[in-house]
Amino acid sequence: MTQAPTGPLAGVRIADCSTVLAGPFATMLLADLGADVIKVEPPEGDVTRTWGPPWVGSEADGTRTAAYYLSVNRNKRSIRLDLKQERGREVLRRLIRASDALVENHKVGGFARLGFGDEVLRDLNPDLVHLAISGFGPTGPDAGKPGYDFIAQAVGGLMSITGQPDDEGGRPVKVGVAISDVVTGLFAAVGILAGLLGRERAAAATGARGQRIDVSLLESTLAVLVNQAQNAFVTGVPPARLGSAHPNIVPYETFVTGDGELALAVASERQWPRLCEAIGLPALAADPRFATNGDRVTNRAQLRPLLAAAFLGRSTGDWLAALDDADIPAGAINDVAAAFRTPQAQARSMTVDVQHPVLGTIRQAGLALELAATPASIRTAPPLLGEDAATVLASLGYGADEVAALAADGVT
Repeated sequence: MTQAPTGPLAGVRIADCSTVLAGPFATMLLADLGADVIKVEPPEGDVTRTWGPPWVGSEADGTRTAAYYLSVNRNKRSIRLDLKQERGREVLRRLIRASDALVENHKVGGFARLGFGDEVLRDLNPDLVHLAISGFGPTGPDAGKPGYDFIAQAVGGLMSITGQPDDEGGRPVKVGVAISDVVTGLFAAVGILAGLLGRERAAAATGARGQRIDVSLLESTLAVLVNQAQNAFVTGVPPARLGSAHPNIVPYETFVTGDGELALAVASERQWPRLCEAIGLPALAADPRFATNGDRVTNRAQLRPLLAAAFLGRSTGDWLAALDDADIPAGAINDVAAAFRTPQAQARSMTVDVQHPVLGTIRQAGLALELAATPASIRTAPPLLGEDAATVLASLGYGADEVAALAADGVT
């Protein structure tokens, strides 16, 4: 039996007309928090179902599913809808009337061309929180362009500060995960929560009313440049690529050891003399070139070779033990699989096994939020395409014969 939704959003219904990553990531977070997320998929399904390898299941028996799709669609119910057919649009209209929020990521104007412009949505459900995700926002010269994470990272400046420095032969590179999509999803989830709270507060005074919320990949990428953006505003100089080094803190980067590499973060003046003692260079703490973090940033080129030579003298394991004893933040550079196997990740339940109806047990990344009174939960595996059509349609008032007819005619 499927576990009933629990958590702070239990009872909230979200119509999810988004595909790929930013929207589905946002709605997965909301589903983890208890929302009833209805994933509305095109007839061929969310494109990420085919973004493999790697795959789970077999092409021969029709169960083959891309790991990509499985990563962002748990705790949802799926209905397949052909929105080019009027009966498909009518199903969506009924779902919108019955929903608290709607998430979609059509190209600017695309949802309106399907018959779901802002005025139509307001007429269908004045209380609806409508969140629209786009590549570049709904206005401006690039509004009509499609949105892709890679392009957002490039245009949004993130690639320009990611990679090895120019003098080491480096070139701009994208982050190893689709981070512009992910942070857009986070902003989207915050936007939905803010919209729901705002509606609740407005209801007490003037009657509940929804609103439109826009989030874009470009704006999200620019927003998360944080200190790098402020550095550019203050100096007028674009930040340079520094590899793993920090633009404002030294030492705060990776160092090669006798048998590998480690990450080191000395972010306070109290830690600096302890580091010098731990690595056998106590005189560095008294060196006026390195007395404060500001001095160390200014004289980064003189300090780094001294530290690098010291770290070559012992193994990564030895250094991590010594740095831990000295209360200096440091860590191993784990690959993805090793990161989830660490004792700390295991202690925090950051891997969770869920049962899929045809794929058996699949492993998922765990929850990043822990709510003491209203806990989030992972209840169901990512759904099969259209798996929940019958139950969703029944909840919208369709009878059994109507449900069968919609399926037979390829509407659902």
